[in-house]
Amino acid sequence: MLNFRNITLRRGARVLFANSSFTIHKGQKVGFTGANGVGKSSFFALVRDELHLDEGEFSMPPGLEIAHVAQETPGVDRAAIDYVIDGDRPLRHLQQQLLVAEQTDDGLKQAELHAALDVIGGYTAQARASRLMNGLGFSSGQEINAVNSFSGGWRMRLNLAQALMCRSDVLLLDEPTNHLDLDAVIWLQDWLCKYPGTLLLISHDRDFLDTITDHIVHIEQNKAEIYTGNYSAFERMRAEKLAQQQASYLKQQREIAHMQSFVNRFKAQATKARQAQSRIKALERMELIAQAHVDSPFDFCFAKPGRMPNPLLTLDKADIGYGQTCVIKQAGLSISPGDRIGLLGPNGAGKSSLIKVLAGDMQPLSGKRNEAEALKIGYFAQHQLEQLRVDESPLWHLQQLDKQATEKDLRNFLGGFDFCGDKVLETVKPFSGGEKARLVLALLVYQNPNLLLLDEPTNHLDLEMRHALSVALQDYEGAIVVVSHDRHLLRSVTDQLLLVSGGKVQAFDGDLDDYRLWLAEQKKTEEKPVVSSTETVSRKDQRKLDAERRQKHKPLFDALKKAEIAVEKYHNEQRQLELQLADPAIYAESEKERLKKLMERKVQVDKALDEAEAAWMEAEEKVEAVR
Repeated sequence: MLNFRNITLRRGARVLFANSSFTIHKGQKVGFTGANGVGKSSFFALVRDELHLDEGEFSMPPGLEIAHVAQETPGVDRAAIDYVIDGDRPLRHLQQQLLVAEQTDDGLKQAELHAALDVIGGYTAQARASRLMNGLGFSSGQEINAVNSFSGGWRMRLNLAQALMCRSDVLLLDEPTNHLDLDAVIWLQDWLCKYPGTLLLISHDRDFLDTITDHIVHIEQNKAEIYTGNYSAFERMRAEKLAQQQASYLKQQREIAHMQSFVNRFKAQATKARQAQSRIKALERMELIAQAHVDSPFDFCFAKPGRMPNPLLTLDKADIGYGQTCVIKQAGLSISPGDRIGLLGPNGAGKSSLIKVLAGDMQPLSGKRNEAEALKIGYFAQHQLEQLRVDESPLWHLQQLDKQATEKDLRNFLGGFDFCGDKVLETVKPFSGGEKARLVLALLVYQNPNLLLLDEPTNHLDLEMRHALSVALQDYEGAIVVVSHDRHLLRSVTDQLLLVSGGKVQAFDGDLDDYRLWLAEQKKTEEKPVVSSTETVSRKDQRKLDAERRQKHKPLFDALKKAEIAVEKYHNEQRQLELQLADPAIYAESEKERLKKLMERKVQVDKALDEAEAAWMEAEEKVEAVR
């Protein structure tokens, strides 16, 4: 377990959190939430022994293997798959020992090391690494490419794959979805749900947190508190807590007002002086309850667009791609006022290229792009952040859009995006990725477009800003086309999904859950064995072979399904028991017998879950081997 007791951590004179206590138990999946800069990453640094507490105590069992995602990737001329396998340190250690034994011709040592490699699954390491890379969006041909041939975003994926390759007891993931597309996010989510160790996860993706986590550590107002349940459960409990706090605050304020009124009326009267002094001392001793509030610094909305021609923009038989490479053929699309379109599709299918053509940043290879005369596009893409003038301020950027506006009005507008006080005059250069993204969104909102084109707009944004953006987009009266790995945003602001796949753009008949199933079917299709031209098999014979193969391995797949059901069953029961044990009422004297039964059942369920997870891992390894 990881035990934090009365911990306090400062950054210079600033207190990040103080007097915070909680325990994270083995196998729990804990999400860390809170605004940017409150100290979430500092908790990770504590666990990795990179930071030390100012007060309090942190302890954990010795010898735990802790994995995390490296922030830098060495530009080495080394195959990507070898770099990923490096994450399995015990494997690399055994391989090094085996190399020495072979050089010294020590046959006995070689046999011993080969047996050890077999025990830890060393001979399936390449297959494991390949599956990780494939899940994160790498093609099989990219596995042998040198690490230094990949761009920054893809190198971060390699670092993530390396961390997942590690045989860790504790896995630390700080915003792992930032460099991923929706397909990779869904794959990673499924992988983490099955991860048997203790997971500490920082994320601003509420769907991701909801599906994976069973506890939330929330940091606000210099305090870190743990809640049982996923993010949605945390939000409900926090809302109830704030409501109770506000009720207590109002009650106390009435008491204070009553006592103060007595003091004011009678402190000068000799007969009442003693009672007045008593009340003054009671007021001084009283521990004041703070007024409840939620710290959301964001408050903005889109103004009603001006002219709204119909259609706003059309593509007619457009081929889209780069140079001689065509990724989308004969695309036809008409965007009308009020359309709210989400683009889905595998990595590399052409979603961002389609957005660029719609924005006019890229011309179609053939076909036509027709825009209405009054079209006014608001385009958000990651390269927009790079086009900010880093030596200028947020206020300067806004002034370039509207020379006539007063500084007061522009400051008020920027305040809705949490650029307040002197922050509006600071240069952009030292800004974080989240601050730059907020500034680009502020510039976009100020221009009052009638068509919004958003390519991963939530990267670097925290949960509060994502919520504010989602609310603003729901009220926006223009048209929207969005690509995002944030499923909550897609569900909230779109009502039409288009699938970009196989060189086509077509309506997707279903929701995001159906898209997940579609991805799974695509994976199965890709994993089917390729038959060489010399071994061409008819469709009928192929179906027969596939049926025989499924029948042969049916017991393995049945065992895997049974194990998955058992893990899910015990995991759900464990979560329910933890919720009941987290209720203070259960520790009343009258509930003593019920508490005893709950504790006994909790021990049984924990043991059953460990056994079920072990059976699941064994079944999965067998299934992967036959695949």
